[in-house]
Amino acid sequence: MSVVIRLENLGKRYRLGNINRRMLYEELQRRWARFRGKEDPFSFIDDVKSAKAGDQKEIWALKNVNLEIKDGDVVGIIGRNGSGKSTLLKILSKITAPTEGRALIKGRVASLLEVGTGFHAELTGRENVYMNASILGMTKEEIDGKFDEIVDFSGVEKFIDTPVKRYSSGMMVRLAFAVAAHLEPEIMIIDEVLAVGDSAFQQKCLSRMSKVAREGRTILFVSHQAAAVENLCTRGVVLQNGLVHFDGTQTEAIGFYVNSFTQHKGSLRERTDRRGNGQIRITEVELRDTSGRMVTTAQAGQDLDVVLYYENSATHIAFPNLYVRIVVKSDLDIPIFTQSNVITGESFGEDVPARGAFVCRLRKMPLPPATFRVNCTVSSAPQGGVVLDDLENAIELHMEGGDFFGSGQLPNIHQGVALVDGRWHLEAGAVSTHAATGTKPEALVS
Repeated sequence: MSVVIRLENLGKRYRLGNINRRMLYEELQRRWARFRGKEDPFSFIDDVKSAKAGDQKEIWALKNVNLEIKDGDVVGIIGRNGSGKSTLLKILSKITAPTEGRALIKGRVASLLEVGTGFHAELTGRENVYMNASILGMTKEEIDGKFDEIVDFSGVEKFIDTPVKRYSSGMMVRLAFAVAAHLEPEIMIIDEVLAVGDSAFQQKCLSRMSKVAREGRTILFVSHQAAAVENLCTRGVVLQNGLVHFDGTQTEAIGFYVNSFTQHKGSLRERTDRRGNGQIRITEVELRDTSGRMVTTAQAGQDLDVVLYYENSATHIAFPNLYVRIVVKSDLDIPIFTQSNVITGESFGEDVPARGAFVCRLRKMPLPPATFRVNCTVSSAPQGGVVLDDLENAIELHMEGGDFFGSGQLPNIHQGVALVDGRWHLEAGAVSTHAATGTKPEALVS
């Protein structure tokens, strides 16, 4: 198979902070100096300024990226937020230019990077289909021939002559994806579009991409849904801090990515990958049974306390709506469940002590035997609040078999990622209510 994408020492640099007139003047001087083949007149001056300020003025979103992607490869690009995934796709889509190196592409490219990219809010869905498809390289004859198929795939036929400014984000992405999916490009570039839309449409998108892959076309797919990458892709590339850290099969790449979460040793105080302003800082996370004994393994069906020890440096700031959340994720980085004090309607009061612990009791642990990760977040408020501390993989949770149902049967991971308590009985001679009376089902309310 021939190489259709070649990245050679690709790098993209962004300047931090605002660009003032002097910075713009210096940048023009740099470019003119490079054009003339002479030394950068400001390189030494900037190095001195940065050294004095001790401040990083620039950030490399990508650095020294070298990749070859062959015709027919289905490549999943995975990595944490800020690792450079979207920047890479924007360079490949020619939305932005690299700072150094080059990206060589052979073939027609269809890109879907953001919801409704290229759509005009005042135009109708019909008009936007024609405009966006033309931008992506389709002729009017091609659009005419595929228009009905595009609209049918999107599921917005009732609103096709309505201005898209009245569309929901889900309707917008469905129509945008439908246009890109029917371009029949040699290369399709997709960035996290499955984060929007209902599950039925997500499945339709995956089916469409699988069909495109079977036809031998090349796909670059960015997603945080490891299961989708596992099922759709044949190759995985892991980006970390703008660098390629792994390139192999999709299964190996997911394993590498997941293991990167579990390599944090020692105290949480030493973690440098956390987000938040640090006014409240999580210093340790423990798991305890109901007797107060610290554990690393829990049984399905038992109660478990997740204890978040913290220190509060914001002695003069009150947090009346403090929001503390934990998210339990699988080894494929899929959220299993979320628990927070807002969900349970509980408050910690306005004054948070200088140090202490937030304790969440998880009743009758609904997880089968497997290893899970616990992420934790502290914010000043649940909606629009300031993130005070946020840690991925704060602690691992190892589950083992337990008599969850009280029946002596120990469930296993192959029966699902969550356990649901239930009881069965037999109703002799029963006939469905709908068949007997024609009554339609109603919503279940308490």
